[in-house]
Amino acid sequence: MQAQFYWDDKAVRQIFIRKVYAILMTQLFVTVGIVALFTWHVFITVFASSSASFYNTKSVLLCLGITALVCLSVTIFSFQTKIDFTSCQGVLFVLCVVMLLCAITLSIVVPFGYVPWLHAIYAVMGAILFTLFLAFDTQLLIGNKRYTMSPEEYIFATLNIYLDIVYLFSFLLQIMGGGRE
Repeated sequence: MQAQFYWDDKAVRQIFIRKVYAILMTQLFVTVGIVALFTWHVFITVFASSSASFYNTKSVLLCLGITALVCLSVTIFSFQTKIDFTSCQGVLFVLCVVMLLCAITLSIVVPFGYVPWLHAIYAVMGAILFTLFLAFDTQLLIGNKRYTMSPEEYIFATLNIYLDIVYLFSFLLQIMGGGRE
């Protein structure tokens, strides 16, 4: 007797989501541990001549908390909403092209002098873009929208969501992170 599993089977989808979030939590705990080590200068004796981190501790913790709240709210929203973000691939692609053009503009402008407002616009656009990507990837994971992920692609799903979270944190840190003096 051969058992067949379909993506529409609720038990298979719940196991898939549980597996993805278990791996994601492990990745995030390891990442937070590494960030904590560098933020609180554990390796200060090894790197005595250089600064252990570029950002101060308060801004890193603030951005960590904001990232956690954004991720929680986007995940809850993605599970509850009727809006289908998986059909917005074209919009996400256009926003990525806009980000690329902004990055090229920044790389041309910066040698002539740093423009803080241009960098702030770039960071805000990046934070918004990766918040949208988080909603998109979460809905791909859930599987009840136009496009879905196969239950066998749990590693790929985990990496997508992990990278969305890391990039979101990175852009938030660019917005709010006060550099060390």
